[in-house]
Amino acid sequence: MSARVRAGAAVTGVLILLTAGCSGDEKEAGVAGEKAEAAAPQVTIDPGDGNTKALPEAGVTVKTTGGTLQKVTLSWKNGPITQAGTMSADKTSWKSRTLKPGTRFQVSALAVSPEGKTTTVNADIATAKAERTLEIADIIPRKGEKVGVGMPITVTFNREVDDKKAVERALRVKSAKPATGAWYWVTDKQVIFRTENDTYWKPNQEVSFEADLAGVKSGKGTYGTKDAGREFRIGDSHILKVSTKSHKAVAYENGKKVRTWPISGGKGGRVVNGVDTYLTTSGVHLTMGKENPAIMTSEWMGVDPKDKANGGYREVIPWAVRISSSGEYVHSMASTVWAQGEQNVSHGCINSPPKDARWFYKWSYRGDPVVTTGSKRELQWNNGWSYYQMSWDKWVKGSALNRTVTTG
Repeated sequence: MSARVRAGAAVTGVLILLTAGCSGDEKEAGVAGEKAEAAAPQVTIDPGDGNTKALPEAGVTVKTTGGTLQKVTLSWKNGPITQAGTMSADKTSWKSRTLKPGTRFQVSALAVSPEGKTTTVNADIATAKAERTLEIADIIPRKGEKVGVGMPITVTFNREVDDKKAVERALRVKSAKPATGAWYWVTDKQVIFRTENDTYWKPNQEVSFEADLAGVKSGKGTYGTKDAGREFRIGDSHILKVSTKSHKAVAYENGKKVRTWPISGGKGGRVVNGVDTYLTTSGVHLTMGKENPAIMTSEWMGVDPKDKANGGYREVIPWAVRISSSGEYVHSMASTVWAQGEQNVSHGCINSPPKDARWFYKWSYRGDPVVTTGSKRELQWNNGWSYYQMSWDKWVKGSALNRTVTTG
């Protein structure tokens, strides 16, 4: 049932039906040569006044005939909700966003006819309660963090999302400098946004992520109960290019070469299931975090660190910047300086002189691209934050809505 009113300026919340007489002389009735009095606009609110089980995902719709909507206000206990809905171009209808479940709302609408007659309608409604709640458990990057131009936005939910289309529609990314990107559902609980291949974010700008989840139905009886968001900053463009063939690393800041140093990459020689795990992977890595020191052991490959005969090791490594989940770092290694710039002797990491590793550790942000070449072992797209390894077309198809997003 919808709230429906047709009234003049002095009448609110009352339905007035105008009927024409069917007998009598028009002149005697005093209407000869005169136009009938103009009617006030008619306004409907759906769901109607008194509804206590309104569907959160349906929101509120306000329509008018015989006039245009001048103002629609959606309020709750904390006062009016800003940017609560969207007015149609002809101002004859207004549609709210989704509504927080288990909450009482007030709706007020004002319409005016071409002749200046006004109608005001009010409705008090309450939305149905959620059986289960959908919330955001984690967002990367951190609030206010300065990050690299390759930084993805990773959103992890507290439960599996059944209706991914509905949830993805509620996700918005804004940037001071426009970019093209897309969401990709890695699992039923996690979705990731990245920019188009080879473009990255433009440096030195503000970026914000907003999730208008309140009232979004993500599954049977499951609703988002609150909105969430995150603001962060893109810093200078930092790109490190590494060649395991020329044994050299070159750092670029905003397109300008700022430092070059010798490196030693993965030596190879340990093949497991057809993969040489001692080779540095070739591809577009993103820096994921910093450790000073990092404790590196052979346990990741199932070898006791004390078993030296089978390649066991345990080392405390300073100035280490992680670039993959499989244990690859750009890090300091004083003991292999003799090989840096000449040959590959590491277990897959990018060994660097202590002074250069320290410089890179301090210079880099999370999300900086580290582009490695020269190895026959290809970096997998899901090894760390290596999402640029997936083709753009395939990434876009991982969106529930199969679409790109333009920020700006």
